[in-house]
Amino acid sequence: EGEAERDAELEPGPLLRVAARCAQSRARAGELRLPHGTVPCPVFMPVGTRGTAKGVTAAQLAALGCRICLGNTYHLGTRPTLPRETPTLRTPVRPLWGHALLNHTHHGDTPPGGPSPPWEAPPTTDPSLGKPWAAHHQDTPLEATPPSIREATPTVDHAQCSSAPRGTPPWETPPPRPHPGIPPSVRWLDRCLAAHRHPRRQHLFAIVQGGLDPALRAECLDEMTRRDVPGFAIGGLSGGEEKGQFWRMVKLSTERLPPDKPRYLMGVGYDTDLVVSVALGCDMFDCVFPTRTARFGSALVPWGSLSLRNQQFARDFRPIDEDCGCPTCRGYSRAFLHALLRSEPAALHHLTVHNVAYQLGLMRSMRESILGGRFPAFVRDFLRVRYGARHRYPAWAVEALAAVHIPLD
Repeated sequence: EGEAERDAELEPGPLLRVAARCAQSRARAGELRLPHGTVPCPVFMPVGTRGTAKGVTAAQLAALGCRICLGNTYHLGTRPTLPRETPTLRTPVRPLWGHALLNHTHHGDTPPGGPSPPWEAPPTTDPSLGKPWAAHHQDTPLEATPPSIREATPTVDHAQCSSAPRGTPPWETPPPRPHPGIPPSVRWLDRCLAAHRHPRRQHLFAIVQGGLDPALRAECLDEMTRRDVPGFAIGGLSGGEEKGQFWRMVKLSTERLPPDKPRYLMGVGYDTDLVVSVALGCDMFDCVFPTRTARFGSALVPWGSLSLRNQQFARDFRPIDEDCGCPTCRGYSRAFLHALLRSEPAALHHLTVHNVAYQLGLMRSMRESILGGRFPAFVRDFLRVRYGARHRYPAWAVEALAAVHIPLD
């Protein structure tokens, strides 16, 4: 009864509200209406695999303007965190898994006088594989079925539900099915929809698969768009395939997906990829790139990246980016960070803050340019700053942008 009452309090309606569309390309700006709040889009979601992004706190993410963070169902489902109850010495401890701890946090199940939840913005999780989870830190594998995933993530606002073909690298064409019929990803989607109990409280996205085969991807698109789901993820890309193949599969997907529902391109985080993919019509993105590259000592800047471990920065007392207003650029010089990288893990924290701020700022600038009717000009300015001379622009990006009517000459 309590769950039914909570569902009734949520207003029904479309997940995506489109506020503006680019007159030339497929870019659009709007907001996602999620149970825990609205999220402006296009949006980049920092990856917090086990419920928190590496190298940065939830409060810092919120201060940078982050409104949504991505978790991982597999890791949350297999990492023990707290005992469920105090057992006797002869009773084995059954742990409270990470997803359960997250659910307790979002339900507000904290003792009187305890700390408030560290993350009040909408949470989301990426998909679980359609097979048992054989975790190396746990004796008993967890069966990844639609009911188990539903139980694992009841308070997550947005969850994916379909799986990629097993044993196939994402840049290769999936092997032919042994018999005709509905693709495995679609069958898995149907199982997830049948197990889904709270469509108002949690938005279940289908993941479009098909590898790099246009026919297979089109077949999956045709089948999945017949299902009543609030949004779609584009999967099976950003895994090492050629960029020319990448953008064509993205374009094929956005052409066939409903115009009134969000499109989430999974695993994409390089700045040029983000700009081109927004032009192709994508709304949501995630990647470990900004946090992972910070742990290697690299800072993201509009013209590329700075490897601050290099000796050339030892006496460079400028901020990482003079036009960046993040806490790192306001408080520390390149020389200080270079020295800190030699001995102190705190340097990785400062770089993570900056890189996330850069990524969020890029998405914010794209959104503002779409709302202002100047997205093509933004794209041309971005590429000029990022690559300098016209002949240095990636050929695949030039081709992709031309396909959606953004010429660069």
